Amino acid sequence: MAEDLEDYTIIKEGEAEILMNVKNQVFYNKTQVNNRDLSIAVLRTFVSKRKEEHEAMLSKRTKSSGKASGKDASEPAVEEESNGSALDNEKSNGESEVHKEISQDEPCSISEEPMKSSEGNHRGELKPLKVLEALSASGLRSLRYAREVEGIGKVVALDNDKASVEACQKNIKFNGSVAISKVESHLADARVYMLTHPKEFDMVDLDPYGSPSVFLDSAVQSVVDGGMLMCTATDMAVLCGGNGEVCYSKYGSYPLRGKYCHEMALRILLASIESHANRYKRYIVPILSVQMNFYVRVFVRVYTSASAMKNTPLKLSYVYQCVGCDSYHLQPLGRTVSKDSSVRYLPGFGPVVPQECSDCGKKYNMGGPIWSAPIHDQDWVTSILKSVKSMKERYPAYDRISAVLTTISEELPDVPLFLSLHNLCGTLKCTSPSAVIFRSAVINAGYRISGTHVSPLGLKSDAPMDVIWDIMRCWVKNHPVKAQAPDQPGSVILAKEPVLQANFARAVASLSKAQAKKVARFPSES
Repeated sequence: MAEDLEDYTIIKEGEAEILMNVKNQVFYNKTQVNNRDLSIAVLRTFVSKRKEEHEAMLSKRTKSSGKASGKDASEPAVEEESNGSALDNEKSNGESEVHKEISQDEPCSISEEPMKSSEGNHRGELKPLKVLEALSASGLRSLRYAREVEGIGKVVALDNDKASVEACQKNIKFNGSVAISKVESHLADARVYMLTHPKEFDMVDLDPYGSPSVFLDSAVQSVVDGGMLMCTATDMAVLCGGNGEVCYSKYGSYPLRGKYCHEMALRILLASIESHANRYKRYIVPILSVQMNFYVRVFVRVYTSASAMKNTPLKLSYVYQCVGCDSYHLQPLGRTVSKDSSVRYLPGFGPVVPQECSDCGKKYNMGGPIWSAPIHDQDWVTSILKSVKSMKERYPAYDRISAVLTTISEELPDVPLFLSLHNLCGTLKCTSPSAVIFRSAVINAGYRISGTHVSPLGLKSDAPMDVIWDIMRCWVKNHPVKAQAPDQPGSVILAKEPVLQANFARAVASLSKAQAKKVARFPSES
């Protein structure tokens, strides 16, 4: 290289190395190693899943063609004509034909765009992944993708800062032939580039400094059907309720400042991505949604289907949060009514709460809409975790990401938001039961309960709030509290006799498998 290397320090992360100018002209965030490691883990799993889905599709086509060839040979002309028309339909309207085979709740299994483009030459050969990093800075992420993930054919790294693009191009050359052959850097506005390259990339990575909201509309258009969108948001003060009006203007949702605010941030981001996708008859399927450090990160697959898009209101809810206690309730936006083989889409029933909280008598704040469907695909989470453990030496942040994935693998997938045991006890001014005792009481009452990766003290449960408060009333009877003013939320709650008699006997399932094996789930930040 022509320039003097004495002006640079070499930073190595994973298998990639970058040259960092001593003047630090280009932004490099070393704490984002967690983010990059997790993205590589998801991308590796995406490559293998995509291959499985492709092989399943080819197998299905082989079987269907075998059945067609086994028909009565007495009508060869008719058969040939029908096969020809079927092929014509597939070419002219392949997208709609695929969607007719897919149920509303089940996304198509593989990207149709790569299939169409590759079938002409190699009869269904799966092309290598084409990846876009919309905001690349030094290019470290793109270089790691190219050097560490097998199955990637091309990585396009964009930035609208000239110094960043020059640094990225320098780093591409510095990383040798593999990087030079796979990674290309461009000076461009990411929004314009994505809009002018619709349905072109198998994976699009958005990792902006701040809010990704201005990039979402073009990002959901540039992903192929069945492709992956990875998106980071670092404006946590906005997403967690510090500036509700700003959050609404950026994401179309109003946040609440509950203990669950970081999970709500994830669900607001997912709802916003879904909203942008819907404008183009597309919808998302979340694979993994993570809150770490100072940001949230979501991994979603993007599909096109006008019929499946109708299910979006079923996946969104408003949140009613009591201002006096920790009771919260969800109001779904939509519902369906099935009759015979037809399905009608109707507005959700409401209101789900009275004007005053039935537990403590205070008013409700209303937030949302948020994504209330599952935010993880547990099959994917299991596969990602297994892959990470099998090559732990290749992840600089292995301890952190394996702990997060372990905790996520044990979360209840169908329970939005969570309760804080310490908050419940704070409302009642009582001593706190251990998490194991509280979990046991919920399980003994016939409900499910789990932790959450967002907070070590958070508990997800499908038990309604009246059951939760009954358990706490029974706890307080055995552990009395000092008298409070009668108008306090805790006094109002404790004044009622419990309907449910809680059983605090230790339940077998009160500890998760990871807890029982003493696997680290919340390692301290370095």
